Amino acid sequence: MTKRSNPEVQKEWEKRIANFRFSGLTQDEWCEENKLTSNQLKYWLRKIEGSKSERKSNPKWVPIVLDETDDVSNDTLEIKVGTVSIEVKPGFSPSLLAEVVKVLKTTC
Repeated sequence: MTKRSNPEVQKEWEKRIANFRFSGLTQDEWCEENKLTSNQLKYWLRKIEGSKSERKSNPKWVPIVLDETDDVSNDTLEIKVGTVSIEVKPGFSPSLLAEVVKVLKTTC
């Protein structure tokens, strides 16, 4: 098994990167303090943080099954803007709600 595919090495670098991020040091300062080369750190930053951003950019869709026995006509929606709460019931006026929210956003 090579170092690149060794999960233990990757976990070790994940810890090092967390330590680097927490340190507040520049890459060069941190590498000097930890006796590593900046090229090693840059490689692992790209490898680990790049793989995380790839996962974030590929969202997973989860199916939602609605229970048809639920009566959605009686459902309400609560909207909070600052400290104010608005209860929206079926049949509301979208334009009135938009105006109310607009006013609340400027005053809250």
